Amino acid sequence: MSSDPSAGEAPVDPVLRRRGVFLLAGIAAAVLALDVATKVAAVATLEHRDPVTVIDGFLYLTLLRNPGAAWSMATGYTWVLTIIAVVVVGVIIWIARKLASTGWAIGLGLVLGGALGNLMDRFFRSPGPMRGHVVDMFAAFSPDGSIFPVFNIADSALVCGGILLVLMALRGVEIDGRVGE
Repeated sequence: MSSDPSAGEAPVDPVLRRRGVFLLAGIAAAVLALDVATKVAAVATLEHRDPVTVIDGFLYLTLLRNPGAAWSMATGYTWVLTIIAVVVVGVIIWIARKLASTGWAIGLGLVLGGALGNLMDRFFRSPGPMRGHVVDMFAAFSPDGSIFPVFNIADSALVCGGILLVLMALRGVEIDGRVGE
């Protein structure tokens, strides 16, 4: 009996794997770039300003520096959120070696880009490394985030990527592209 847990599995086609990894990396890079650009713009234009109405009753722009997770949960545990994000990034990079599914590549790319976007804030924003506050700027349904949490591009990517990954798993699509029975 082999001690290799992948023994008996068909090897992942290197062309499909390479394409999956490039797709994952490209999506992650695009999400990260868009997230950083919108955060820089938000800080530059929304600091010390009342919320801006984009679509009355639906979407507002407001600057919020969030030390926690959604709805400012776990505000005293910013360092834990940072460690979790680092672990998520590491796991995605580690499992990318088996990646040959377009759906999984897109979902993992969204999650990776979102995790990196918020992780950059945790490391490089005030009040300091592993305690930095995440910049959020999109408020849905109310300008103060009282109905729905104020969020950013990274948060949106994390949620959309997570939903896609759950759908892929429910459909029985494996990370290597095989469809389970």
